Amino acid sequence: LAIGIIPVIAVLVILALMYYSLKKISIKIKQKIAFSIISLSIIIVIIFLGIILAYIVTNGVGALNWEFITTGPSNLGRSGGIFPSIIGTLYLVAGAIAISLPLGVGAAIFLHEYTREGIVTKIIRAGADLLNGTPSIVFGLFGFAFFVLYLKFGFSLLAGQITLAFMILPTIIRTTEEALKSVPQSLREGSYALGATKWQTIRKVVLPPAAPGILTGAILGIGRAAGETAPILFTAVVFSDFIPSSILQPVNALPYHLFTLATSIPGSKQNQAGTALVLLLLVIGIYLIAILLRNRFRKNMKW
Repeated sequence: LAIGIIPVIAVLVILALMYYSLKKISIKIKQKIAFSIISLSIIIVIIFLGIILAYIVTNGVGALNWEFITTGPSNLGRSGGIFPSIIGTLYLVAGAIAISLPLGVGAAIFLHEYTREGIVTKIIRAGADLLNGTPSIVFGLFGFAFFVLYLKFGFSLLAGQITLAFMILPTIIRTTEEALKSVPQSLREGSYALGATKWQTIRKVVLPPAAPGILTGAILGIGRAAGETAPILFTAVVFSDFIPSSILQPVNALPYHLFTLATSIPGSKQNQAGTALVLLLLVIGIYLIAILLRNRFRKNMKW
């Protein structure tokens, strides 16, 4: 126990010495030190990101071909393609966004435009922040208990979409609320002075300039929904080669396909990396489309 405490004490002593030494340094030097630390952190992150990307690309590019993209898996995923997983991922993400975006935007409008700041709104915001930091597996267990078992959806596309929607809902609420806060109050007051109602002001004056921020929340939600395995593991996915024809059927998805190959199918290393590369490219592609839409909204803003 004493041996374990020694490093902790040493770190605390070093931090204390750094704190007292920084108090005697000029502000300009402090800024340079802070800038150097931030720059070093960014460089380290970029290096690790580059290593990960290089590994995925070098190992996965050999698996990429037309057959890999357009056919289903065979031989337990050692050969064949990932087309059902690509379609399943798009189904899950599209359904999750279709559910969470209207709910999140509506909740943010209610919190910021219709309610007064008080204990209730603070509790709601704290709850949203808490849910935003909740591990995804907790959402998966909730979806399994409520949607799969209690509502009897079974392992289905619908159960996975709703579970993912609840998972990304707090992100959309908070980013939308911040976007609404960025709209100048003078625009609202000018609209009211011209005789517009509350809803007319929100719809015609507030939401258009807030749209880029709202799309930012949607982008973050899409990225998280597309890459999560735990929520759909408990609610929606099976390792299969078919595309569901109903929202009450199970589905395969790229994260789960990759998880299964990596944990249960020996001899599939190249297809693992190929699946990871396709998932990465798919998420980047969705990001780029959303960013282009956001930039288009910004260009159309009149203020």
